[in-house]
Amino acid sequence: MTSPETPQIYLITPAAFDPEPFSEQLARVLDSHAIACLRLSLATRDEDQIGRAADTLREIAHARDVALVIDDHVLQAERLGLDGVHLTDAGKSVRAARKHLGPDAIVGSFCGASRHDGLTAGEAGADYISFGPVAQSGLGDGTIAETDLFQWWSEVIEIPVVAEGGLSPDVVRTLAPCTDFFGIGDEIWSADAPASALANLIAAMG
Repeated sequence: MTSPETPQIYLITPAAFDPEPFSEQLARVLDSHAIACLRLSLATRDEDQIGRAADTLREIAHARDVALVIDDHVLQAERLGLDGVHLTDAGKSVRAARKHLGPDAIVGSFCGASRHDGLTAGEAGADYISFGPVAQSGLGDGTIAETDLFQWWSEVIEIPVVAEGGLSPDVVRTLAPCTDFFGIGDEIWSADAPASALANLIAAMG
């Protein structure tokens, strides 16, 4: 994942979904907009369910040259032929994941609103750091990742940064100059027409 001038879209799946109808929805979104990465972010720990979902999404994503990563499941990422892993423990397992998956895999780290955790994860080998929520959301412990965190990061640190959790057109407009990716999930999947909802957020970037 590279750092572009204009933020790219990092798509996050719902925490639970029926693979068949969701795959149709997802394909429409991927065919309508340029997506940099897709993250499988299921609440379940059931390996069979995760495996079925990953198999379905991998086919759709890879057919469109979209990278597919998975929340936390390092072993599953390798076994299922995914492109990497998104770790949610504030950087604690970045080094181990990098060692296991190798230099070519994507290893990302969610660090809440902590500059320190972001720096630690980056030093451990993370390809990107995700901060959030950026507005009221169920993400993390609820502590808001403020705009000045993204401004500082984009000015000082070269590692790409993702803004996620509670995105709205106004928030996107504010953060667009100082983030590399927007992590978009429930903001569009809860809408009747996810591709249109995503178009509204993309329009707010500039």
